[in-house]
Amino acid sequence: AFYTRRCITEDPSWSLVTVPHLTELCIQHIVHNFEKNPILNYLLPEHQRKVVDRLATSLPLTVTANIVSHEDYWRRCCIERWQVCDVSNYGDSWKRMFFERHLENVLKFFIPNTTDPKQVLELIPLCKGYVRKLEIDQFLPPVRVDQKEESNDLTDTEEDADFSEAYMHHYDLKDLITALPHLEELHLTYGVKSCGMNFEWSLFNFTEQDCSNLAAAVKKCHNLKVFKLTRSKVDDDKIKVLARNLLDHPCLLELDLSHNLIRDNGAQALGKLISHSRLETLDLCNNQIRHVGAQALAQGLAESSTLTSLNLRLNFVEDKGGEAIGHALLTNTSLKSLHLGSNNLSEPTAAVFSQVLAQNTTLTSINFSCNHLGLDGGKQLLEGLANNKTLTELDLRHTEVEQETDFLIHQIVWANREAARLGSLQHPTTEPL
Repeated sequence: AFYTRRCITEDPSWSLVTVPHLTELCIQHIVHNFEKNPILNYLLPEHQRKVVDRLATSLPLTVTANIVSHEDYWRRCCIERWQVCDVSNYGDSWKRMFFERHLENVLKFFIPNTTDPKQVLELIPLCKGYVRKLEIDQFLPPVRVDQKEESNDLTDTEEDADFSEAYMHHYDLKDLITALPHLEELHLTYGVKSCGMNFEWSLFNFTEQDCSNLAAAVKKCHNLKVFKLTRSKVDDDKIKVLARNLLDHPCLLELDLSHNLIRDNGAQALGKLISHSRLETLDLCNNQIRHVGAQALAQGLAESSTLTSLNLRLNFVEDKGGEAIGHALLTNTSLKSLHLGSNNLSEPTAAVFSQVLAQNTTLTSINFSCNHLGLDGGKQLLEGLANNKTLTELDLRHTEVEQETDFLIHQIVWANREAARLGSLQHPTTEPL
């Protein structure tokens, strides 16, 4: 008889657990082919999350921008690209942070006549749903063709700027910012950061063409609430163009023109703007406004019902200007904060503000620091404060006010501040923070 012997060889380590589930294989396949076939929205939520967790951050934005909404993915994109990522500055949205910073980067390094404008325009359909604020702290001019063989050591003079005005226009933002429906804040500086030994005045030239382009663009940004144009050598002629285009703006609440070259004519245009707009905050710190300009701003202030904050620090308004602003505040009932630091003010301005403090019930903060109010000026302010219950800040550092006067003023202001604090605790505002 023949005996058949059956041998069964088994792998003792084999287990069903090691076989991937079909779901897992499908997810791997979807991730692997995502660029060609991004079918994310057809999946169940738990499968979507598994796919998104494995997607590469290097995928083209044309694929991910309008398909991937999961914040975890955009968080990875941000953290891999930038060292500092504070999402609270972007409404706690990682996707918004990514697109705002990505667009800012493209604009900061855009070189007119060299960079293809399509690089910016192609981003619009991808980012327009997310961009609310743009902070562009440098604008590059076109690459300079060295047209003068002999420089004669003039490269670090203002002549250089005039010489190259004709061809130093920057990128025109109009097509971009008018296509961003949610844009509410725009911060711009026309200049070059870290130019080092390559410094030339022409790198900091905000041209007339730049100005008219920007004015037309901002006029059409109907949802813009905050506009900052700082450190850009903006002079009277340019501010007139900008102010004219902002006169009937439906939304603009804050205008920051600090660290520019605005003089009296420019301030006159802004005085008109204050009285013909919904503007709440105007920052003109570190310009060249004298008493005529301050008088025009005061006239605007007397007619305004919306302006709550005016900053004139580091100008030259002197007593004629300071007195005019004080007189405007005898009738104005909207302004809460006023900064007149470093304006060469003295006792006559303090005398008018003594009257303001006795009558005005809207002002909560005044800054007179670095002026020459003197002993008499301090006493006048103290008299005005006798029955004032609303002022919670009065900065008198470096104003030559007598120490005892300063102490007594501080006591009154501190008591007002405490009363306001206790009042806000008893009657908390219902507005969302």
